[in-house]
Amino acid sequence: MHEFEVLADAVRRRLVAVLALGEQPAGVLTDIVRAEFGISQPAVSQHLKVLRENGFATVRAEGARRIYALDPAGPDAAERALASLRSPLSQRLDALHTEVARGRRATAQQKTSHNKNRSAS
Repeated sequence: MHEFEVLADAVRRRLVAVLALGEQPAGVLTDIVRAEFGISQPAVSQHLKVLRENGFATVRAEGARRIYALDPAGPDAAERALASLRSPLSQRLDALHTEVARGRRATAQQKTSHNKNRSAS
C-alpha cells in the first residue's frame, strides 16, 4: 500500500497523530478511535494492522498488553514521496518567478525611457 493510501483514511491519520505523542497501549488507541469515529474494536485492530504492515507503527508485548509506537519509517517515506512531487513544481514556480521579475524590469525600463523622452520634448 502506498504511503498516501495509508494516510488517506481519517482513522489511520488519527492513530498516527496519537502515536506521534508517544507510545500507547492498544486499549487506549481503541478507546480514542471508538469515541471519535464510532467504530468497533476489530475495525480499530485492522487499522493498526495496516499501520504496522506499512511501516507507520511498531508493536511490542508488555505482559498481556500490546504497546504501539510510531515508526518513523512511514512518515519519512510519505515525506519523501511529497518531496518528489514538490521538486518539479518548485522548479516551475522558480522559473515563473524569474519570468515575472524580467517582465517587471522590462516594464520599469520602458516607463523610464518613456518618461525621459517626454522630458526631452
